[in-house]
Amino acid sequence: MAAEIAVNSKVQRPGVCNAMETLLVDKTVAKKFLPELYRRYRQAGVKICGDTETLALLPEARLAGAQDWSTEYSDLELSIGLVNGVEGAIAHIRLYGSGHTDAIVTQNAKARDRFINGVDSAAVVHNASTRVHDGGVFGLGAEIGISTQKLHARGTMGARELTSTKYVVLGQGQLRQ
Repeated sequence: MAAEIAVNSKVQRPGVCNAMETLLVDKTVAKKFLPELYRRYRQAGVKICGDTETLALLPEARLAGAQDWSTEYSDLELSIGLVNGVEGAIAHIRLYGSGHTDAIVTQNAKARDRFINGVDSAAVVHNASTRVHDGGVFGLGAEIGISTQKLHARGTMGARELTSTKYVVLGQGQLRQ
């Protein structure tokens, strides 16, 4: 499931705002997980950069620079970093994340809940592709925009979120007591 989600999140439509730009992998599963995922990314034409621990497992990747961790490639390019569990992932996201969409793939309920509560993004996804963060998928109709800030609307915005209300009061001397 993790490989399917990781491939879909990057490859399905790499130039959109909900495409994955950085993949964080728990160090305890990286040796088993990354080589097969890397094969699938290469088949799809994805260029990989990573930290030194990633390069030890994927020597064909290029070394990531500091800017790679916050880059929105909008293309078939991806940075991969190895982290120490959910706390390492949360720390990395707090430092480099865009606040748009972050996802965790895990069967561990404690890790899931810690991630959901620890990541401050417009959408936090569990066991699904980042590509699901979309106005149409969320039932908002045509997506007009997105906000990663804490405005009245956060995340995908449709017409309802971009309209305002005007109250008109026609009185006959009403007072507030």
